[in-house]
Formats: sequence, structure tokens, C-alpha cells
Amino acid sequence: MNPIAVIALACTLVAPAIASAQDAWPVRPVRMIAPFTPAGATDILSRLTADALSKRLGQNVVVENRPGAGANLGGELAMRAAPDGYTILMAPSTVYAAGVTLYAKPKFDLARDFIPVATLAYVPHVLVVAAEVHAKNVQELIALAKSQPDRLIMASQGVGTISQLEGELFQHMAGIEMTHVPYKGSQPAHVDLMGGRVQVMFDSVAAALPHIRTGKLRALGVTTPTRVAQLPDVPTIAEAGLPGYVAESWLGIFTPAGVPKPIVTRLQRELTALGADPVFAQKLADSGFEVRVQGTEAYAQLIQRETVHWAAVVKRARITLE
Repeated sequence: MNPIAVIALACTLVAPAIASAQDAWPVRPVRMIAPFTPAGATDILSRLTADALSKRLGQNVVVENRPGAGANLGGELAMRAAPDGYTILMAPSTVYAAGVTLYAKPKFDLARDFIPVATLAYVPHVLVVAAEVHAKNVQELIALAKSQPDRLIMASQGVGTISQLEGELFQHMAGIEMTHVPYKGSQPAHVDLMGGRVQVMFDSVAAALPHIRTGKLRALGVTTPTRVAQLPDVPTIAEAGLPGYVAESWLGIFTPAGVPKPIVTRLQRELTALGADPVFAQKLADSGFEVRVQGTEAYAQLIQRETVHWAAVVKRARITLE
């Protein structure tokens, strides 16, 4: 048999095997990278999703927390993973969209290095203060900050995170200055916030809600265009005294570029089914999320819009990271 015929025969034998492997996916556990520390919104949603997705896929979906560098450490790890469907990323999409402008040399290109499989949840954020801070509403906080320039300390989930950028936008619009202290995620920031070492923070409702309910943190306003179901008595920041203030955040699933289309399609189908499951939706609502599943094309458009929105905030605040 001549060499060309041998190659042709090999291809005909291998192609069905590859297709069969894709159709059978997954045949072993799937790793879900959560690029923030435990107890934050990304981690909470990762664990809720992994549990539900495991049941649908018939294989364990294992959450692996890989925090650091404003979620870029986990993102870079996912980017470099084998494109076989066995590594997926719970992507803080808004963080990565802001990073396009924020970083002088971004670690990855969202359009080139990832497939945005589907959005999963809309993540409302809230402005909270420590219980002992003498500010019962947004206007009182602004007045307090103006009377004590740079004395109030604003915690964030990390440098370059939406938590920080929401604060930068707030300061710019209110004409105030606070001192920013970045942490490696929500949990360590909350420890210092409740301990009185820092006074102010923008964080997800999901992460802050337990402490708001116990009275250890006071919610002054949500960053969303409308009030959120979990905090119906808390006004939006816009209606509380800063008209025009809006900051939104999204989480969804990415895979590394190159994952076979049948696997992406299967994963998207299962995520869509989760979004339509009232039990799953209620679990997310109870935890501070709103289920909003959108496919690849809509997700890519969302990332483009978020990139443009946050580019303006980053440039105005003159934040540049290496």
C-alpha cells in the first residue's frame, strides 16, 4: 500500500474515534476553575453550578480555587489548559472585560484565547460600610468622606477587580477621595471590614448578604439600575443620591479556545437547562444571584459592551497595571 493510502486509511480510522470521544464527553471529572478565594460570589456560584452540573453530566465537576492577580491567575491557567473540555472557567466576565483596558499587557485575549460558552448569572453588587461607620445612607457617606479626605479606607476584592472600579466610579461621581486597600478576595476583606480596620466596600450581594442580615455590615445602596430582590429596602445608589451611577457584573462559563464544537454545544445545552430549572434558579436567588443564561454570540456581545463601559472608568481613574 502506498504512503498516501496509508495516511488516508489512518485518518478514516481515527476520525470516528475522535467523534466518538467528543460524543461521550465527559468520561471523567471536569475541573471548574474559580479565580477568586472561597466565599466570594465567583466561588459561591461555582459550587452551586458544579453540584447541579455534575448531576446532569453524570461526572463530578470539581471546583478549584485559583485566586490572584485580579482573577488573571485563574484565567491564565484555564487558557493554557488542554482544549479537551475537561477544564472550564467560571469567568468573572466584567472583570476580564475591564482588564482589556486596565492592564498594559493583558495576559490573554478574550476573543482569541477563550470560547464564551454561556452567561450564567447576573451578579448584583452593593455598597456596604462597617456597622460603626456614622453613615446611614449614601448622602451621609459622601458628606463624611468630604469632611475627612482620604481618611475613609475602601476595601476591594483586589487590584483591578470590579469591586475596586465600582469604588473609583463612585468617588469620581461624588467628588470624594478614599484610600483604597486591595485584598485577595471578599472573605479577607470582610474580616477587616467587620473588625473596623477598613470602613467601606463595594462587593457582590452574594458575598455580603450573610453579614448584612446579621447586622455586621450596613448596606447603603445597590449598584444596579433597579433594586434587587434580596435587599428590597435598599435603594439603588442612583436613587439614593448619585444620579446616573450604575455598575453591573456578570459571571459565565468559558472554555479554552479550541475545545471541539460538540463539547461546547453540549455544555451550553446543559447550562441552558440549568437556567430553566426553578430549583436551581431559586438556589441562586437565595444566594444573591439572578439566573440569566445567554449563548456564545450574545455572551460575546455582552463582553464587548462591558469592555467599552469599563474602559471609560479605567481611563478616567487613570489606573494602569502591569
